Order: sequence, then structure tokens, then C-alpha cells
Amino acid sequence: MRNNITYGRISDLFLRGETVVIADDFFRGKGIVEGWGRPVIWIHASEEEKSMATVERLTRQLLELEADRDTLLLGLGGGIVTDITGFTAAIYKRGIPFALVPTTLLAQVDAAIGGKNGVNFDRYKNMLGTFRQAEFVYIDTGFLHTLPLRQLRCGAAEMLKTFLLADAEAYEAAVRHFSGPDSQRVPASLVRRAGEIKSNLVEQDPEDHGVRRLLNLGHTFGHAIEKCSSQFEHGEAVAIGIAMAAEMAVGKGVMSAGDAARICSDLQACGLPVDPPVPAEELHKAILQDKKRSGGKLRFILPETIGKATIWEESVSA
Repeated sequence: MRNNITYGRISDLFLRGETVVIADDFFRGKGIVEGWGRPVIWIHASEEEKSMATVERLTRQLLELEADRDTLLLGLGGGIVTDITGFTAAIYKRGIPFALVPTTLLAQVDAAIGGKNGVNFDRYKNMLGTFRQAEFVYIDTGFLHTLPLRQLRCGAAEMLKTFLLADAEAYEAAVRHFSGPDSQRVPASLVRRAGEIKSNLVEQDPEDHGVRRLLNLGHTFGHAIEKCSSQFEHGEAVAIGIAMAAEMAVGKGVMSAGDAARICSDLQACGLPVDPPVPAEELHKAILQDKKRSGGKLRFILPETIGKATIWEESVSA
């Protein structure tokens, strides 16, 4: 995988002629999308819309626009939009090129990077999906200045997850920032560092057979939480999942109790939840359907220290 991330201002983005834009309807009428002079398909970014029904609607609209295999599909929005755009591009006419302009912190540090594209099925997160790399990912951190605090915190959860895997110094800097008084202005340096770490892991393991799996820290529990409850956004569920993974790591002798307590305290200081909304038994049932279950075993990503994690497998039964 080549490093296909570019950082710049949205006003400097150049689009080739044969481009169709899929955009979050939040940007309708704001002049950004309309200024490109390209056909636009608007979607409402919600977990309910992240479905095959939406993909079918997009396909019909692409056919009406006579989009062919040389058409570039450009997704502008958060992780839901970037996931849907990549998935639709991967299956439309057996694959057309696509590019992404992520506009939320969560998308800029995680969802838009790495070529994982998917939609939900029966409330199971990203149960249908593909691996397909974008032509480019164009990141303008200026979009982050207008995000509500809750969305920023969701992105902070994914950023902290990434730093927990590989960069203790960046983790400490991010905790200081997101727990401080200026937490609504995200340093571009932290966004870039998170992107570097994820890109490096993806380059080593494009299709998630080895080291890339570390990026699922917090997600085995987090996806189960999202399946069982609508109380939390994705980033918030991941934060709870990280806290649960740290607790599990202590129980398995992988992490010290002190480090686990620190992670939990750091997440709370950044305004993120750490307690699951449903009983453990209910989460267990959802976890058994997780994509990371294979061969009668379920994978968990467990933190070892601040800046290092490991893949832990154990046998499961229904």
C-alpha cells in the first residue's frame, strides 16, 4: 500500500473531470461541494443509513448519471460517508476508483485510512465489506474547528487507541490536550502522527491477517456495545472497549493494574465513558458474532503498556 494521504486546504483540492461526489447532507448549501461543479449525491450520515439499501440507492443514481469505470467517486464526510463511498466504489461495475475527504476527527485519524470499507447488517457493525484502497485521502484539519464536542471526543478515542499501540509520547500529549481547556482545537501534528501509525500498520498488513489487527483495540467490546445499545456513538463505544480490554489484560497477566487504571482515568479525563451500558452476558452473545471470530477462537487486542499491545486469542463457545 502506498501512502496516499495528502494534507492541505479543501480550497486547493483539484478534481478531475469525471467525478461524482457523495456528500454528507450537512454540507448542502455551504458552498464547498457546489463549488466543484460536479454531480452530487447527498446522503444522511447515520448508522441506519449505513446499509445495503443505501448502496442500492447510490447504485441507481450512479447509473442515472451514466457513471462508468473511469468515474472517480469522491466521498466527503465522516466515517459513515467514507465507508459507504469505498464500499459502493468497490462493487459498482466490479470496481471504480474512489477518493475520500474525511471531515471528522474520527475519519481523519482512522475510518478513512487503510482501505477498509463496509456497511452494517442487522445492527452488526461493518458485517459486509471490502478491502480497497482509495486513490487518495485528502485531509483538511480546518474542518475540525466546527465539530461539536461530542464528535471531537469520539475522534479522540480512536486517536488515543492508535497511540496506545505504538507511541507513548503522543498518547501523553493527546491526553494532556483533550483533557485541557483548549480541547476543541485539535493539533494538526497529532492528526498526522495518528495517520502515520495507521498507514504503517496497513502497509505491513493490507488485508488484516497479522499486525494490522492491533488497530482493533477496543473494537471487539465496542462493536458488541453498539449492537446491544444505541446509547453511545462509535468512538464512545471504543473508549469503553479500550477500558474493558485493559481490565481483561490485567486478568490475563498481560498488563499491570496500575497501567490499566491509568488508561481508564485518562479516558474519563478526556470526557469519554468507560462503563458498559449492558450486562456482560449480553455483550458476550454479541461478541460471539464478531467478525474477528475464526476457527472457534475469538481475538482480543490487549494493551501491554502505554504504547504497546498484543493479539490474544482464546477458544469460545456459544
